[in-house]
Amino acid sequence: MSRSTRHRFAVSKSPLGVVTGLGLMLLGTFAHSASDTPSTQLRPQDVAVLAASCANCHGADGRNSGGITPLRGLPQEYLLQRLQSFKAGTAKDATVMDRMAKGYDDAQLQVLAQWFSKEKP
Repeated sequence: MSRSTRHRFAVSKSPLGVVTGLGLMLLGTFAHSASDTPSTQLRPQDVAVLAASCANCHGADGRNSGGITPLRGLPQEYLLQRLQSFKAGTAKDATVMDRMAKGYDDAQLQVLAQWFSKEKP
C-alpha cells in the first residue's frame, strides 16, 4: 500500500472522530440486524422503539382520544393493509402517513401491525 493510500484511509484519532466512527458502526449494525431479523424475533422493546413515532399523532401506545384514529386493538390484517397502502402511495386519505410508512421495511410494518393489534403492548 502506498503512503498516499494509507493517508486516505487514516482513522481519526480525535475524540469526535472516534465517537462518530463508533456511532456509525453501531447504526450500521442496528440497521443490518433490524432488516435481517424475522419479525417474530424482534423483542417487544424493539417494536416499541419502531412505534414511538406513531405516538406523536396516534397517542401513547396507539390509544388516541382525539381526532386521529387510535390504533390499539384494531385487527392486525386491517392495520397491515393500511400501512402497506400508505407505503405504496395508494391510500387516498393519507395525510403524512404515505411519507411516514416509506421509512419502514415490510417486516417492520408487519410487526407494527401485530403490536398495535394487541389490546396491551
